[in-house]
Amino acid sequence: MPGWSDILAEIVKAGPDNIDAVRHKYMANLAAYRGRNVIAYYSGWLQKHGSPNLSIDDGDKNGFMATIYKMDRTKGLDLILHTPGGDIPATDSIVDYLHQMFGNDIEVFIPQLAMSAGTMIACSSRKIHMGKQSSIGPIDPQFRGVPCHGVLEEFETAISESSRKQASLPFWRAIVEKYEPTFLGECKKSIQMASEFVKSQLELCMFAGRRNAKSLAGTVVSKLGDHKATKLHARHYNADFARSCGLIVDNLEDDQTLQDAVLSVHHCFMHTFAMTRVSKIIESDSGVKVLLA
Repeated sequence: MPGWSDILAEIVKAGPDNIDAVRHKYMANLAAYRGRNVIAYYSGWLQKHGSPNLSIDDGDKNGFMATIYKMDRTKGLDLILHTPGGDIPATDSIVDYLHQMFGNDIEVFIPQLAMSAGTMIACSSRKIHMGKQSSIGPIDPQFRGVPCHGVLEEFETAISESSRKQASLPFWRAIVEKYEPTFLGECKKSIQMASEFVKSQLELCMFAGRRNAKSLAGTVVSKLGDHKATKLHARHYNADFARSCGLIVDNLEDDQTLQDAVLSVHHCFMHTFAMTRVSKIIESDSGVKVLLA
């Protein structure tokens, strides 16, 4: 299979009006090799800083509905993810829809990054495929763009420091007063919802049928959701770490043909974002696609 520069040369030769056709060609190649349905969910957040349609949201379900329409769902689904994450309730709703369409027969491919809510989607599959270049992230949620664990830690520090050193009270008051009265409560609920969602999905899908499913799921959640251990919401975890958490992860490198097919699709999407105004794509191997600018 061609590499990054080869696919770029192919796109340039085909002309900008045919970039979708080149992308579809490699999507179809992957589907033929796997004998399964393929949907790619791609965000251009690495190229399109500040665009409005970069994160997972409720509107994405329309894209999944369009791509799944008329699919032979008995073939299962290979979902290729490249996303910074997004809204947890929207993620929950999309995952529920995918399971209603394909049951547990969903495998997730991460060519590069599936962070935050993207990691939650990956944990909702029966198996994850990652390469040496692939990363997932912590599942500690953000609320209104702010890490929830960070808010709670800051508030706890404010209480501790101001009670210990009265002179620091004005400093901490200025920080705490920026939060609305219900903000801390919403942060706590977001953390709880994220943990409960991932734990339930792991029990129902990846660890389904195992007698120790609950403990396995609990270990994954504790390792991916422990903010004191992860430290940063944007922290990147490779396939080895994902497996050490207990997740079922296959190495793309173990099947060179599969790795080449997946990375060729990935390169096509990256070139699309770099060469067009498109900021998010939901596309099937049959060529059905929803593009957002």
